Amino acid sequence: MERALGVARAAAERGEVPIGCVIVGPDGAVLAEAGNRTEADRDPTAHAELLAIRAAAQKSGSPRLVGCDLYVTLEPCPMCAQAISFARLRRVYWGASDPKGGGVEHGPRIFDQPTCHHRPELYPGVGEVEAAELLRAFFRERR
Repeated sequence: MERALGVARAAAERGEVPIGCVIVGPDGAVLAEAGNRTEADRDPTAHAELLAIRAAAQKSGSPRLVGCDLYVTLEPCPMCAQAISFARLRRVYWGASDPKGGGVEHGPRIFDQPTCHHRPELYPGVGEVEAAELLRAFFRERR
């Protein structure tokens, strides 16, 4: 999670919402990392999780990331949660909860839906204090 927080800090420095994501392979090696790029790419789907999933799938040569774990600084939104399911990620660790836009513990609870094909192991609250403060500071500066 420390690495994901570093990626989130770098995203904030670029003017992006500070969310960072790291995907680790079954052997513990980092497959991919990404921070939000919605502003830079002018792409509403350029969330950290989607960018990291795309990069990890490209690197691994498969659209399924079986045995891989995803670390992200904020609870995944519904779009990212569904992509996590499609990618068949083994575990998802996240920092801050997102009562307004989250899709795992909040909102539509994607992994609890009967139409969800794969439910990863979930580990909320990892690095929560630092992840939440990073987001609060980012938005405080913009108000």
